Amino acid sequence: MHLIEGVLLEPVGCLAEFPAEPFQEIAARFFGRNKKASRSGSRAYWHMLNLMDTAGQPIDAAAEALELEAVDQASAYDDVLPALTELKAMGIQLLLASSLSSVAITHFVTKCGLAELLSAVWTRDNAGGIKAAPLRSAIGGASLDPEQVMFLTDTAEGLKVAKSVGVNSILMMNDPDEARRLSMHEPSGGIVSLHELPDFIRLVAAENAQGAATHDLRLPR
Repeated sequence: MHLIEGVLLEPVGCLAEFPAEPFQEIAARFFGRNKKASRSGSRAYWHMLNLMDTAGQPIDAAAEALELEAVDQASAYDDVLPALTELKAMGIQLLLASSLSSVAITHFVTKCGLAELLSAVWTRDNAGGIKAAPLRSAIGGASLDPEQVMFLTDTAEGLKVAKSVGVNSILMMNDPDEARRLSMHEPSGGIVSLHELPDFIRLVAAENAQGAATHDLRLPR
């Protein structure tokens, strides 16, 4: 793995536990899907995005209101602020890249006190699209090489998007059974807590430094 210079952050499932109900309501109200009981806000969110992608048309302010409801009910993980503070001190660019609306993301950033930690914020509105679009906008806006970027996700759909963009996918292992299943998608790595991410990035840097030193020793004299 290359040296890591940036981390793409999707709030749903990676920075906070989101409820499934508001996303299921959007799927039912705007795309005619039957509401199914689900404990996973992340899966409900990515299902909603797939429906939006297939429909190929924007959803209105009523859907944004439901997204705001989801943000209001979301519970940020305890390790978010200390982990992101440490990453910023390491010089890592922290890029929020989400398919939620700008209204919802602005509310989330304010609610969680993240504004001073983030290098940039990309949503479906300023990126002009969903799923891969916010990731590509974040990478391009920061002038980063995708191979030097990590994307945190806890779903199969998120892993697929990471692969399509060419970034390193880091599986958030929120559920052990789900993590075992998702490991078949071959993520670049996995973490149980955001506390592990700074050490993960330091390990990658150390391995790169060791590899460079070994290469130098083999250079012809």
